[in-house]
Amino acid sequence: MLAVHLSTYVESLASSPLAPWAASEPWSITAQSERIVRRLLGTASLSAYHVSGEVAVHHSAVVEAGAVLKGPLVLGPNCFVATGAYLRGGCWVEERCTFGPGVELKSSFVFAGTKLAHLNFVGDSILGADVNLEAGSIICNYRNERADPEILVRIEGALRKTGCRKFGAVVGDHARIGANAVVAPGALLAAGSVVPRASLIDQEMPGEFGA
Repeated sequence: MLAVHLSTYVESLASSPLAPWAASEPWSITAQSERIVRRLLGTASLSAYHVSGEVAVHHSAVVEAGAVLKGPLVLGPNCFVATGAYLRGGCWVEERCTFGPGVELKSSFVFAGTKLAHLNFVGDSILGADVNLEAGSIICNYRNERADPEILVRIEGALRKTGCRKFGAVVGDHARIGANAVVAPGALLAAGSVVPRASLIDQEMPGEFGA
């Protein structure tokens, strides 16, 4: 039985290219990000995209000199990628998204209008529409503080194993993550969540924000 319904976090999921994976757990989606993005590259109409190898960039997107784009990658319409940004590991980005200087996005899926301001890291995550990360905020994807790094998620008050060693977060539509905040691996942030600046969100701790 599906424990986390991604559609409760991302309203437009059913009408998006990720709809075929709507019945999958989020950490299962990010764990196979490269395979999923390659499938999207092979099945989507890319006539409006510039395609080089496994990187597809919409003609209306702006990618500044000095940005690094590694495939497989789909970068949608009217996106902006600044000098020094780094997208890698299998990423799908919908329209009107912004990646500022010093941003790293790895193995993630990003819905329309989401902005990573600058100096952000987001790994193995799903970000809903109109999410905003202020400067220096990060979403961690690995537990290096313990011998068994398997990611756990808190569902209805109980911790559940994911079977994954890397998973960042699901961040619901319209969420706001403040400057220099740290979101620990395995977070499930509801639509409209506001993470305070300079805070730590670790949902493995009972009663932690959003758990």
